[in-house]
Amino acid sequence: MPIEKTFGIRRLWPLAVIVVGFVAFFVLGFDRYVTLDSLRDHRTQLIDFVADNALVAGLLFMAIYAAATALSLPGGLILSLAGGFLFGTWLGGCLAAIGATIGASAIFLIAKTSLGDAMLARAGPVIKKMEAGFRRDAASYMLILRLVPLFPFWLVNIVPAFLGVPFRTYFVTTALGILPAAFIYTCVGNGLGQLFEIGGNPNLGVIFEPQFLVPLLGLAVLAMIPVAYKRWRSRTDSEEGGDDPG
Repeated sequence: MPIEKTFGIRRLWPLAVIVVGFVAFFVLGFDRYVTLDSLRDHRTQLIDFVADNALVAGLLFMAIYAAATALSLPGGLILSLAGGFLFGTWLGGCLAAIGATIGASAIFLIAKTSLGDAMLARAGPVIKKMEAGFRRDAASYMLILRLVPLFPFWLVNIVPAFLGVPFRTYFVTTALGILPAAFIYTCVGNGLGQLFEIGGNPNLGVIFEPQFLVPLLGLAVLAMIPVAYKRWRSRTDSEEGGDDPG
């Protein structure tokens, strides 16, 4: 087998595992367990398991969250609610954020090594220009994308791999940027017990409520300040350079 073909297969097999895992999730019917109804029906068993095996339960929750994120499976919001319900707002939020960060980092590295580098190498001038701009202000852009839920979480996990974002920048901004939303949803999950008792359902769009969305937008604006300052300095320097008769 030619070296190039072998190398290509080795680069693509992690991506193939992701695809197979995604399909198997639905074919085997695991999706029916990642619902509020399932959490409501099994809440007693889950609470008892956490009470008897706190450490194992915490590690298992993080592993499930990481796997779900790496496979780009739906249900991250339900998992965050479950984290708050089972572990409380703060511990549940930390466990959810750690699991999500691990999973997002895994899919980022897989996308980058399997397709990202090859795509950038063959990219046209427009994509190259986008890559240069995104790479220059990657930290600010990544924080904005993590803080404000403008795009699906799985999409934000993958696209930076195709735009040349350094892994360290991706990891740090992901770990920090998802914390607010994680704590918001685990806070909601922390009150699920009372809702279940009265047959109610949580407000899954709570993050778009003004009391939560406005602070997130404020943080996003702060993240944009370095980008705006760089643009202003560049324009100022350009104008000063143009006015210089020498």
